[in-house]
Amino acid sequence: QVQLVESGGGLVQAGGSLRLSCAASGGTFSRKAMVWFRQAPGKEREFAAAINWNGAGTYYADSVKGRFTISRDNAKNTVYLQMNSLKPADTAVYYCGVSYRDPRLYNVRLEGTIDYWGQGTQVTVSS
Repeated sequence: QVQLVESGGGLVQAGGSLRLSCAASGGTFSRKAMVWFRQAPGKEREFAAAINWNGAGTYYADSVKGRFTISRDNAKNTVYLQMNSLKPADTAVYYCGVSYRDPRLYNVRLEGTIDYWGQGTQVTVSS
């Protein structure tokens, strides 16, 4: 059974940094695209970042480009999201996900292409 477990969320002041981790188990992840999405209070879940199977390709939402960096360590079955220059607008529950059906970064920005999700980790940025 595929399981994704996020960690690293918390409370940070605007301008600060956090590093989220997502540990995967119960499946084959080294050949799969993985993503981070986020959901702010009262809003729909939205795409943040994606990474291809070997980490050579990444794709970001415009709202986080230049501030967030997605990476992965296939030996540890873990994907990371380094978040710098955080803003109050980044406050959300952050979810990692894996797509078994589509390896293309541009496609996995769509929620419907993600097969498994973690439970989420809360990130709160104070002004």
